[in-house]
Amino acid sequence: MIKLYGISASRTFRPMWLMEEIGMEYELIPVDFRKGENRTEEYLAINPNGKIPTMIDGNLVLYESMAINLYLAKRYGGDLYPDDPEQEAIANMWSYWVMTEVEHSLLTILLNTRLLPEKQRKPEKIERNQLVLEKPFTVLNDALKGKTYLIEEAFSVADLNVASVISWCRPARVNIKQWPNLKNWLERCITRPSFKIATKK
Repeated sequence: MIKLYGISASRTFRPMWLMEEIGMEYELIPVDFRKGENRTEEYLAINPNGKIPTMIDGNLVLYESMAINLYLAKRYGGDLYPDDPEQEAIANMWSYWVMTEVEHSLLTILLNTRLLPEKQRKPEKIERNQLVLEKPFTVLNDALKGKTYLIEEAFSVADLNVASVISWCRPARVNIKQWPNLKNWLERCITRPSFKIATKK
C-alpha cells in the first residue's frame, strides 16, 4: 500500500485528492509542519528537504506534490491520465503552469489574509499579488472558453492539479467573479465527491 506523509492542510492534499478520485487505498502518515514534525531525524531520512508531502510506493520515494500526482495518475489513474502524447503534454503544461504562474502569489495572499498572525500580515502584499494574478487568471479563463475541462470534455489530472491550487481562492478571499469560465470550472472540480472526502481526512 502506498504511504503518504503529510497533512491535508498542505500540498499533501493534492495526492490525497487524486487517490480519492481514483479510489485508491493509501496510508496517510501525519507529518505536521506546524509542529516541526517535518524536521525530525526520522522524517529527514525519508525526505532530506524536510518538506511535505513524501510518497513511498514500493521502493520508489517521491517528493514534490505535482511529481507525485503525475506519477500516480499515469501509473494508476486510468482515464485520469491522457494516453495521447499531445494531451499528456498539455496536462504537464497546465500542472507546471499553475506552479510557476499562480501558486506563489496565491499562497502569499493566503498567508496575509488567513494564516499569519495579524501583526505579521502585510496588506500591500495582498494588493500586489492580486494584481499579479489577473494575467494568469485571464489566461486560464480564456483557455476554458466553451470547455467543460482543460483537456477535451473529461476531468483529468490537469484539472485536478490546477484546481488544487486555484481552490485556495476561497480561504484567501480572492474574488474570481470577473473570470466566469474559471469560476464555473473551479466549482465543477471542487464539488466532486473525491475533493470533499480528501478535505475531511
